This record gives sequence, C-alpha cells and structure tokens, in this order.
Amino acid sequence: MKYEYWLACIHGITAQKKMRLRECMKTAETIYYIEETQLRSIEFLNEREQNRLIQAKQQKDFEDEYKKMCEKEIRFIPYFSAEYPGKLKEIPDNPYAVYAKGSLPDPQRKKAAIIGARRCSPYGEKYAMDFAHALAGRGVEIISGMARGVDGMGHRGALLAGGRTFAVLGCGVDVCYPREHIGLYVDILEQGGGILSEYPPGTAPLPQNFPARNRIISGLSDAVLVMEAGRKSGSLITVDMALEQGRDVYALPGPVNSTLSAGCNHLIRQGAGVLLNPDDFLAEWNLGGNEASSGSKKEVKNEKMLETAEKLVYSCLGLYPKNVDQVVRETKLCIQEVLELLVSLELQGYIREISKNHYVVSRQ
Repeated sequence: MKYEYWLACIHGITAQKKMRLRECMKTAETIYYIEETQLRSIEFLNEREQNRLIQAKQQKDFEDEYKKMCEKEIRFIPYFSAEYPGKLKEIPDNPYAVYAKGSLPDPQRKKAAIIGARRCSPYGEKYAMDFAHALAGRGVEIISGMARGVDGMGHRGALLAGGRTFAVLGCGVDVCYPREHIGLYVDILEQGGGILSEYPPGTAPLPQNFPARNRIISGLSDAVLVMEAGRKSGSLITVDMALEQGRDVYALPGPVNSTLSAGCNHLIRQGAGVLLNPDDFLAEWNLGGNEASSGSKKEVKNEKMLETAEKLVYSCLGLYPKNVDQVVRETKLCIQEVLELLVSLELQGYIREISKNHYVVSRQ
C-alpha cells in the first residue's frame, strides 16, 4: 500500500489520470519501477506529467511518511479499495484516495450535508443546530466542513442528538482547522464519526483547497441543506456541485431584508426544496413523525410552573433569537433583573443561549 500512497501524493497529475494509469499498470508498485522509455510511451500522459512521475521516483522519504501516517491511525483508502465510499464513486471528479481518522459514513444510512455562512447570524446558527439535531436523532448522518458558523453548529447539533457526523477538511486530517474547533474535532471522533480529506496528512489549509473539498461534502450526501447563504456565498459553489452530482438541494428561507439569507431565498425561487421545519423534511424521507403537538403542550406546562417575572421574560422569547437588549425593551425590566431571569430560565431548561447574549425557547 505504500506505493499506492506514493502515487496518491504526486502533484500535477489529475486523479482521473492516476486512476487510468493504475488500471493500465495494475499496481502502483509497477508504476514506481517503470522504465523511463516505457513511461514516455504512455500517450495519455503529457510530457509535464511524465516528468512529474520521474521526479517523484527520486523522493525516497515516502516510506517514512507512510509509516508515520499509519502510526497516527490515519487510514489511506484509494478508490479501488472496498472501503472507498460508494457515493464518491458516483461523482465525475472523485478523488483518487480518501484519508480518514475515525469512521467512514455508513452506506446503509441516509446522509445530509448541512452548509452555510461562516459569519452566520443567530438565526442561521439556531436552525443549523435544530435540523442537525432532529435528523441525527432519526439516524441521519450529518456531513459538513467543520468551518466556523453553520458548519460547526451542524456538527454540534448532530453530536447533541447522539448521532454521527463527518467533517470533510480542506487540509490534512491531522490538521485541525480552524484551531478553535479542536474540541469539536475530538468530539466527532469520540462519538463514532470521522474526519475525512483527499489531501495527505500534514497538508496546510490553503485557500484553493476548500472549493475542491466541497464536491466531497455534497458527493457523500443524499441531500444538501443550505441554512444561510449570501448571494455570493461559497456555499453556492457546493450547491452547483451538488446539482451536477444529482443531489437534492434544500434551502432555509430567511427574512427578505437579510443579506445572509439572500442566497437561500434565491435558491428557493429557482426551485430548491424549502426547509420549514425538521419534521416535514424527515417525513419526505419517511423517517419521522410530527411532534409539534407535544411541544405545544410542554410550553403550556412550562408557563404554569414559572413565576410572574420569569413568565414575562419567557413569553417574549420564541424560536427566532433575541438579544438581551430586545428583552429589556419588551419587558421594561432593568437589565440586571433580565440577566438573572435569563440565567434562571436557562438553568431550568426552558430557554437556551445559542450565541453570545442571544436566546431562544428550548424545544427539548
């Protein structure tokens, strides 16, 4: 397998040409020991690509790199391996190999990509988490890119539901990017998910890597859910790739005056599926029932158990996030009292803080 790793790491030759070359030569070891005269006779490789192979044969450290990769428990999965994800074989520009820490997605389970803006609003954060939580709770595996914003909230929602989630990185799987998501990185692995990449271990998170990795996020998924995206969002690149791959695309509608929802609203106008609530989406996949009635009963019960001041604060919160200043204006209570009441309600499980000083009613 070390020679397969050597072939996978060669830059300047497309994955498709590597696959074709290997099919011709049967093994990467044969390619490694090929005579230059025979190599020059391979017509589908141009001179530059032939030179790349010759130069790569001069690199003797690949065996040590392969050994170190194995010691880090990083799995190397070339396209011809039985482990290689079947859904990736369906896409036209599938990677030559996948590197993985932890597990691979289960081919028997439904998979949904949850993507959106890095600098998302509390609205985007909330619904990324809510949809991921509901879907993962029904056995759907969540795919995303572990980026800041919507990606991270999607992973977190899946983990909170006890589900499995998979992060596709634009760097090596041994490089946590962004660094502040190291806790999330560890939690994904500990809960049975996986960290995946087409880039060899140690690869830095270069900007040009991320648009390419998006095709893997959509390729691994049955559907792509866009939670929040501007008109020029990078998430729309993933949508284009998903459509080319024949994947279903859904978008969360947002306020008409929100630039962060402009991309989602545009997708809906073009015919994307509309994400109104997780239950409706799960019903499309025959995976769940509607729990709205039980939720409303719980809210009535909650209100009866609250003190008057707590009820006042609770009643002005809903599913759309509000910040502390808004609550102060609506309740006409002093800010110190509002802060104390918010802490009390959160401790009792009636509300939750989804971002700094932004609160919503808890649906649990």
